[in-house]
Amino acid sequence: MVYSNTKCVSAISTKGQASHLNALGALGFGAASLGNLYRPISDQAAIDTVAAALATGVRYFDTAPHYGFGLSEQRLGAALKAAGIAPEAVTVSTKVGRLLVPTNSRERERHGFVDAPALEPVFDYSYDGVMRSFEESLQRLQLTRVDILLAHDLGSQTHGAQHPEQFHRFMAGGYKAMCELKAAGLVGAIGLGANEWQVCEEAMAQGDFDVFLLAGRYTLLEQAANLSFLPRCAELGVAVIAAGPFNSGILAPGASTRGQRFYNYAPAPAAILSQVARLEAVCTQFAVPLAAAALQFPAAHPQVATVLAGFASAQEVQQAEALMEMVIPAEFWIELYRLGLIDSAAPCPVRSDS
Repeated sequence: MVYSNTKCVSAISTKGQASHLNALGALGFGAASLGNLYRPISDQAAIDTVAAALATGVRYFDTAPHYGFGLSEQRLGAALKAAGIAPEAVTVSTKVGRLLVPTNSRERERHGFVDAPALEPVFDYSYDGVMRSFEESLQRLQLTRVDILLAHDLGSQTHGAQHPEQFHRFMAGGYKAMCELKAAGLVGAIGLGANEWQVCEEAMAQGDFDVFLLAGRYTLLEQAANLSFLPRCAELGVAVIAAGPFNSGILAPGASTRGQRFYNYAPAPAAILSQVARLEAVCTQFAVPLAAAALQFPAAHPQVATVLAGFASAQEVQQAEALMEMVIPAEFWIELYRLGLIDSAAPCPVRSDS
């Protein structure tokens, strides 16, 4: 069933498409950490982190009601206002698909967020749910519109056997709401923010979308999205935001660092630790930081508009910017291809100064 024939003109360009709106930049700011993801940060630290990002040239910021149950949106809005930057000078994306309702829970950590407001996220992909979520997000962000609106966490990985029902609810209701918001000029582009490329393909077959934020599924560790999903996006002119370039952390410090290593939001299994160790061996051979390779790899795909990484401090922003700018020799990528550590069809970064 196709739910709508509405054609939404894309407000985002990929590197293979000419557009005056190609302004996401090489590196985007994932604001989940501003919602106290895994550990609390202060309001001032949030302001300082956003200010550092702006100072390094970052102009794209992604958030969601789920991140700290509104806290991330509130802090991002306050930080952008404190910086005195005009709304049109930055690109902001947020998400719909969950509503925040009061809770009596006294747990300090819920859903990975620490010391967050006493609110509980409840899935709601209906027309009314999306409209209400969007309105509440505008208030928290202190904005009158957002550049990108994404339906959050559709897919069987999140919903299991309930995925068909949730997807139908979204396409019959929430998707219609998003199209109306875009037609009214309150949203610049619409899409999905997901952890699985399969649901993005399903969405493309059912409706008309501008952009997909894909978290952790096109990285130095995983390139299956390049088999059918990314080529289909190219055919339809749909941009891709490559989020989660460190695969929940394992590609930042690596496999040999002391302490628990996380992959896909869980302790990394032995097979992943082994693969990362092989990547690290090549990194050592060429004196390339693993984190630099992880950040730069997804950016090489022509359909990827930006790489989105999470930051919780000004220092993390500055480190990521330096890693993104680091020159990596072509021989490094050639060796990864030779060893079968990256798919032969996946583009690798090419720099004129390498």
